[in-house]
Amino acid sequence: MREARGSRSRRDVRHPVWTWVSTWVPTLLVLALLVAAVGAYRFEWGQRYLPGLAADPATEPEQVLPPAGLELPDWTPASADADPVDTLAAIDPEAVAAALAPDLADPDLGRHVVAAVTSLTPGPAGWSTEEQRYLPASTTKLLTVGAALAVIGADHRFTTRVVRGDRPRDVVLVGGGDPLLASQPLSLTEAATTYPARADVTTLALEAAEALGGKAPVRVRFDDSLFTGPTDNPAWRRDYVPDDIVSPITALMVDSGVEPDGQSRSDDPSLAAARAFAEGLRAAGLQVTGQPRRVVIPPGAEELAAVESAPLSQIGERIIDVSDNEGAEVVAHHVGIAMLETGSFEAGATGVLEALAWRGIESRGDEVYDGSGLSRRNRVSTATVLQLLQHAASPEGEDLRSLVTGLPVAGFTGSLTYRFAEGPAVARGLVRAKTGTLTGVNALAGIAVGRDGTPMAFVLAADRTRPENRYDAQEALDRAAAALAACRCGA
Repeated sequence: MREARGSRSRRDVRHPVWTWVSTWVPTLLVLALLVAAVGAYRFEWGQRYLPGLAADPATEPEQVLPPAGLELPDWTPASADADPVDTLAAIDPEAVAAALAPDLADPDLGRHVVAAVTSLTPGPAGWSTEEQRYLPASTTKLLTVGAALAVIGADHRFTTRVVRGDRPRDVVLVGGGDPLLASQPLSLTEAATTYPARADVTTLALEAAEALGGKAPVRVRFDDSLFTGPTDNPAWRRDYVPDDIVSPITALMVDSGVEPDGQSRSDDPSLAAARAFAEGLRAAGLQVTGQPRRVVIPPGAEELAAVESAPLSQIGERIIDVSDNEGAEVVAHHVGIAMLETGSFEAGATGVLEALAWRGIESRGDEVYDGSGLSRRNRVSTATVLQLLQHAASPEGEDLRSLVTGLPVAGFTGSLTYRFAEGPAVARGLVRAKTGTLTGVNALAGIAVGRDGTPMAFVLAADRTRPENRYDAQEALDRAAAALAACRCGA
């Protein structure tokens, strides 16, 4: 042992620099690469794999500092004779084509690039590529939220109830399909910065315990029968639910089906919600026996307590802002109930297209299989999306307005917070768009305001990109949208 230590000591003395280099440089390089990777893809990885580094979705939109070097003028009150933005302004198709051409020709976008731009109001001619159908990915959420606002109503709230069961000691948690139902109440600090507000089953348990009174043991049952059919969409990839890409969809979910560890997703979100409710009853001083069980409660059961969600208009804003897959699917199920009296994936997808047609938005030839855009079978025309954006921005579409106000702002909020690092800096704040991303698919759909003040609705998509070019394709579309903001495209 002494000789071995002595030999090692002599090697250290003879090669101190080489030892330091061989030991620490690889480690430092790995750390540097990790830091670079986290910085580059913070939003994409954060919510799923690195939640500590992600922008907190509960507090979006978050404050983002202005870009380096940007000097803002002193604030002055608006003059009484200021000209409003001309929402009726037509666009110059040739100017649009010239602005978009360089970035749409980027080879990283692959073999199928689709683009369309028009004025913010119907009527004036626009510009588009010859091919207009595309795989929409998460831009599908625009259709889902628009349809829900049209047929359910912007002011509608979803109610989660507690009723008496068939047996004297049974209390039943009844799911009302609240997309943002939480397991725990927010702290005062969280509540002050969270939008929209959340209902939660712990507060519901406290109210139910007060209504029950006494200390008699109770048994928890739960009813999630508002939704029917499979909880895993047959039109999704088979690994999405098993690999925790998305939760099973039920009418009784807390925390979007995410387990308390923040990493995995529950195999049975309704059961997980009932367990959280049971813990709330225990915290309120009631004795809870046994395990929660699924039941179906007949109409007319005595209500003990209830909590309501935020209005659908606010829920829709959040779904669009942070691209909430579970929220979009729950809302689509409600569209199915409103249109076809069935809360399922199939009814929701059919109901969305029927609701848009009922509102005068032409969707003939479109194929939609889900509410979130996770399905690779979806095919949508750019004309459908542009009509919906135009309608939501028009005086007649006031009840759909949150479709526009929920759009992420380039470089500042939601799924665009960490994007638009390239291209004209003027795009930051002047492009609002819903993102769409699947393997081989990148899309943007929203509104841009040109350098001359011309507002434009646009759709930009590439749905046959190489996986290794994913982020280069994304940046190419960002540059194209930024080119619209830098363009004097008014007619």
